[in-house]
Amino acid sequence: MARTKVLIIDDEKLVRWSLQQKLSKEGYEVESAPTGEEGINLIREDGYDLVLLDLRLPGMDGVSVLQEIRKLEKEIGVIMLTAETSISRAVECVRLGAHNYLCKPFDFEEVRVALEKAREDLKLRREVTRIRRAQRRKFGLENLVGESPQMRQVRDIIARIGESDATTVLIEGENGTGKELAARAIHLGSARANQPFMGINCSAIPEALIESELFGHERGAFTDAKSTKKGLFELADGGTVLLDEVGDMEPSLQAKLLRVLESREFQRVGGTQSISVDVRVIAATNKNLEQAVADGEFRRDLYYRLKVISVRMPSLREQAEDIPLLASHYLAKFAEEFNKPPKKLSADAAKALREYGWPGNVRELRNAMERLVILERTEVILLEHLPPELRLGIRPANRSIIQLPPGGVALAEVERELVFQAMERAGGNQSSAAELLGIERDALRRRLIKFGYLAATASDVSAVKC
Repeated sequence: MARTKVLIIDDEKLVRWSLQQKLSKEGYEVESAPTGEEGINLIREDGYDLVLLDLRLPGMDGVSVLQEIRKLEKEIGVIMLTAETSISRAVECVRLGAHNYLCKPFDFEEVRVALEKAREDLKLRREVTRIRRAQRRKFGLENLVGESPQMRQVRDIIARIGESDATTVLIEGENGTGKELAARAIHLGSARANQPFMGINCSAIPEALIESELFGHERGAFTDAKSTKKGLFELADGGTVLLDEVGDMEPSLQAKLLRVLESREFQRVGGTQSISVDVRVIAATNKNLEQAVADGEFRRDLYYRLKVISVRMPSLREQAEDIPLLASHYLAKFAEEFNKPPKKLSADAAKALREYGWPGNVRELRNAMERLVILERTEVILLEHLPPELRLGIRPANRSIIQLPPGGVALAEVERELVFQAMERAGGNQSSAAELLGIERDALRRRLIKFGYLAATASDVSAVKC
């Protein structure tokens, strides 16, 4: 484990020597400098975790050195050392980013405790920075992969929303198109990025509980309210709230949400005090809210309040040219995540992916690539490695699968032919054939017996009659 590196900047040789000796025995890696200029040069040349900085130095004084350190490295923990007892100077140093302020003459135990606390704080800050960087890698704008005109436009809109002060955004799109990823990209691209991102699925929580989840409740507001609880809006103050599946929100809650959006104030359940918050609200839905308004299922005034700025996430069918690019992106992502060798698609596999209808959109593609990375050992993903439904290139709903002959055809004959084809493609495996046809294995077995492909056993007779 790397030792904590400490730099002592002090013009008193005895102070430097004494601190260096004692801190080295405590396990720190210590260097020193007699002037601010030399200290700054050392920091430029080599990284340090903590700095003990004298306020009164020849040349650059401690305040100037502190300001320069903050320009070079924001995370270094700086502890000021001085013979002055001025409170105003201490306050100024803390305002400029000093972690602590010790007066000379000091006891070494004071220094040790101050350094230990600064080291723990530094560790915490670095962990927060690491998590934020990981969040940006996972949810940043670059994760909205695609070079189609639709995706280029989506990324451009999201980038502009993030940079704006817009407090209400509506994201529309089918399930699996990446609405939550778009919401997180907006948050991470905004001045609110270092503040909380809180999300809730409006269709997954019972009506009786969702108001408490959003706005919190006071102790005793209802039977199980044993203590006061903050809601999502309060917890996300300064950041972003994602209301997923907002189209499923009950009418009574729609009215309360509208009031919050208009006033940026609310009351906890059972409370009387108004609470003000500063949040960006991003609403996401897979429903056609305009039609829901026409049908009387969604408030017109809330719809227009939410749709101040809107983003429509395209389905994968609309960006078919992006499918190989997306597939390669997820193959690389999961190979790295699971420590597997890199994989690439064969031409036939890429063609099959482009021809498939992708009813589950990007989410379905992502899951398929994850499965391939985990299960397949070859470097190249061939057509036969794809799941059966992908190999067959199931078409989107708006394209015809079978053309009816001019003279018509018996429906039973079509069913028989499809059942036999499925068994042939599945190599006689009933489970795989049933999956190809989108039916249960028992339902396939009844049809196989009905069409004479299998001989019925005694236990099958009653099932076939049914």
